[in-house]
Amino acid sequence: MTISLAIDTSTSRTIVGILDGDKVLFESFHEGATEHGFAITELVTKALAVCPQPDQVVVGMGPGPFTGLRVGITFARSFAFARGIDLKGVCSLDAIAVDQSEYTVAVDARRKEIYWASYKDGVRVAGPSVNKPAEVTGFIFDVYPDMQKLVALSHSQNETEPIYLRRPDAVPTAERT
Repeated sequence: MTISLAIDTSTSRTIVGILDGDKVLFESFHEGATEHGFAITELVTKALAVCPQPDQVVVGMGPGPFTGLRVGITFARSFAFARGIDLKGVCSLDAIAVDQSEYTVAVDARRKEIYWASYKDGVRVAGPSVNKPAEVTGFIFDVYPDMQKLVALSHSQNETEPIYLRRPDAVPTAERT
């Protein structure tokens, strides 16, 4: 079996897991939208105490706020590179486990908006997108990526770039008006 270090920082939670195939050996999270940098090292240290030699890293690629995503993705890329192991990226919304045949999941995008995607029979049929909550109907909120599903999706997905749905706030001086 493949041992996976699973990481997601696309929401207000920093979530880290160690999985042997689909068996969870360790999973924990830290709540705090601005604490991903602090939390990821603490959680990965605890995970590696359970299993110090993962075979791959699976990371949620968003959508999510720029800084939170960058923390998780950069950590995952650096860890995988330093250890010479594989890195797989997965759409974080796809990894939210919901026991319904048709559903829409949403997470806080800040700025009074949500990141959302719709699914039918476990397959994404719309999104990921960013909208005001009033523009999206019937979504499930306050849900987070599931590490088992994140790892399972790594067999069929390999997102290589972060999923940013907004333009950056920072603008080069030459483009400012």
